[in-house]
Amino acid sequence: MSLRILTRALPRTTSFTSTRSFSVATRMMAEGDTGATRSGGSAQGDAFQKREQASENDYVRRQELDKLAQLKRKIADQEAALAKDREEAEKLSGQK
Repeated sequence: MSLRILTRALPRTTSFTSTRSFSVATRMMAEGDTGATRSGGSAQGDAFQKREQASENDYVRRQELDKLAQLKRKIADQEAALAKDREEAEKLSGQK
């Protein structure tokens, strides 16, 4: 038998099949990885977390102080306007 006849008898593997990687396993994270929860709660943390928390607290404190200063200015302006109105009312009541 010739080689030509033998090769025709072999099954052809020229059909293209696509192979995809497919995984059904969930991704596991270890403690300390990005996105993983820490054991011990929020009280236990590294230096970066403590510095970040301190920075956030400082920012909130500065915002509250700014709001308080604005309110005090607004109160002072209203008291000045009220004093002006009282003087004008006294002038009008004294003329009659």
